Amino acid sequence: FYGQEHKYKDLNELEQAIHNYIDYYNNVRIKTGRKNMTPIEYWNHVLTTLTA
Repeated sequence: FYGQEHKYKDLNELEQAIHNYIDYYNNVRIKTGRKNMTPIEYWNHVLTTLTA
């Protein structure tokens, strides 16, 4: 697995960790191949460009 292994005390803690990772992946993570935008920012940029 990519990253640290972690033992969660219950299902709610695991669900929160998954939610946090998805939020990071979509809203925080920046990729240089997408003009230094997060995935959400780039998707909105593409949609704006296509509908302009």
